[in-house]
Amino acid sequence: MRAPLRSTFAQFTKINFISRKPAPVKESIFEIMQTAAIIASAAQIDCVVIHQFCTFQLQISLMSLNKLALIRYRTIDECLKNRLRKWTLDDLIVKVADVLHETEGIVSGVSKRTIQADIQLMRSDKLGYNAPIVIRDKKFYEYSEQGYSITKVPINSADVEKMKEIVGVLKQFNGFIYFDEMSDMIARLENSLNKSTTKGGSYIQFENNQLLKGLEHIAPLYQAIANKRPIQLLYKSFKAAEPTQQVYHPYLLKEYRNRWFLVARNKKSPVLYTLALDRIIEFQVLQKGAFLPYEGVDLERYFSDVLGVTKTEKDRPHKVVLQVDKTMAPYVITKPLHQSQTILKDDQDGIIIRIDVVLNFELEREILGFGENMKVLGPRLLMNRISKRIASSKKNYE
Repeated sequence: MRAPLRSTFAQFTKINFISRKPAPVKESIFEIMQTAAIIASAAQIDCVVIHQFCTFQLQISLMSLNKLALIRYRTIDECLKNRLRKWTLDDLIVKVADVLHETEGIVSGVSKRTIQADIQLMRSDKLGYNAPIVIRDKKFYEYSEQGYSITKVPINSADVEKMKEIVGVLKQFNGFIYFDEMSDMIARLENSLNKSTTKGGSYIQFENNQLLKGLEHIAPLYQAIANKRPIQLLYKSFKAAEPTQQVYHPYLLKEYRNRWFLVARNKKSPVLYTLALDRIIEFQVLQKGAFLPYEGVDLERYFSDVLGVTKTEKDRPHKVVLQVDKTMAPYVITKPLHQSQTILKDDQDGIIIRIDVVLNFELEREILGFGENMKVLGPRLLMNRISKRIASSKKNYE
């Protein structure tokens, strides 16, 4: 991707186009712009047309709201969302100055009057934020509503129209090889925009669970990974009695069955951890401190031999042989359990398949989901596990 295109999309992910009081629309402009940026970045498009178009849209938006001001608002927002520490006005001034220096090369800092004016503007409805910023103990600034963020402010109809034009440009490249894996993402983006502006239902439905937690972490974690920044994370696993706080170095965001996970290592151990986003209580991207790059096996290959996300670096794949009866055989053939699936036998009674995967909880759950229509033929370790779980399940009905 050419540098101008990359920089334009990077600006899109940082800048909020909300320059007027928004209409009651559900989608967030940050979510939509983030998706557009990921599409372009992942496709590695070297396209002057997209660059010119996006730059034009960017220039229009910046007429109504200064870029540096938006960076300041976003930085203040990130600070006030972080409840792991208390923020004085001086702390906010220092933080904003650091971000302006890192992102824009500004060394003159920022004045106290500017930050105070920014806070007042964020509190007002001039930009549609109405941010619930309060002062505790006459000193510390915070949001009175936990979970509030200016990035969740709904977009207005004018911004939706701009995004529709961008989607229209992206759709023209659907036939190119770079976009073979992007069609689903473009469809999601277009469908989200259509839902925002039409009274009818969606034209396409994707698997969705409105009760899922942690999805708001995806965009900031993506930025932390892309910018190679460590994070201070407060996390509580299902097995833990109390949450723990540690510094992690994030490497990958991974989705499995509509649930998202962060692959990272902590400061004290070289072991890779797979952390569920719905178990993250809160986190802070650290601007200082060295980032520890991952130097193990390529993460694309790391998960190539696993069904789901549960795996350690020491785990090795097993030759799993499964017998599927004739009732479920067509489903397993048309939707393979894993990319390594091969058919060893196919007759009137069903099929026998082999997959080379790590033995984990997700594999067992997949097999059990087929009930009496699937049988494990090997390895024996997996056969015994499934047999014990079926026996335990049977006791529930006795």
